[in-house]
Amino acid sequence: MSLQSDNHATNAPPAAPRGWLRAIVVTALAMVFIGVAVGFVGFLSQLHGIEVAPAGRADGIVVLTGGSSRVSDAMELLAGGYGTRLLISGVHPTNAASDISRSLPDNQQFLSCCVDLDHSAVNTRSNAAETRRWARERGFRSLIVVTSNYHMPRAIVELSHAMPDIRLIPFAVVGEKWRDEPWWTSGATLRLLLSEYVKYVAAEVRVRLDDLGLDLTPELADHPAGSPPPSPATAQAN
Repeated sequence: MSLQSDNHATNAPPAAPRGWLRAIVVTALAMVFIGVAVGFVGFLSQLHGIEVAPAGRADGIVVLTGGSSRVSDAMELLAGGYGTRLLISGVHPTNAASDISRSLPDNQQFLSCCVDLDHSAVNTRSNAAETRRWARERGFRSLIVVTSNYHMPRAIVELSHAMPDIRLIPFAVVGEKWRDEPWWTSGATLRLLLSEYVKYVAAEVRVRLDDLGLDLTPELADHPAGSPPPSPATAQAN
């Protein structure tokens, strides 16, 4: 009987480490989930719920198109003397100053003298490249950045990376929908924020890798004003 027991013990399969493997996988997924959740909360903490006047005046103003009332708010800042000149970056190639003038009849005098249109930028990174070219051509050392509150963190990442020597003053535009209802009660707003958070993280990672000399997505070189746009003629939607 002792021999039979020994045979059974010898033939028994070794204990598979599936329990340990499962625990490791579950723990890793939990840590990733917690990290993403904490990062998302940190991202949300950067978003303003109300519009606040810029902390000071600047040499110029840049507005990144793609959201409602961004351009009109930027024009109001220009009219208020917060900057000497305005760049509207990411204008659709088919749109001209006259199209903008019709939508902003109260600011036509500024459109004719103090506003530049950028038709080349198609995303936030190219917004930053075109803004850098525009600011350098005019010798600007400070800029007020106008974009939607949810887009501001990523815009500042891209702009500060492209122009580390220029002081950036954010002016976050808060949409009516954002004011009317909490973001967590709207599925569309939540999806927008999650999408923007992913893009923000991707921008942070790319910028940090670039600082280490690892540029995985080389940026197109600055091209002179008036040259053909480097990408398809599409309106950007930041």
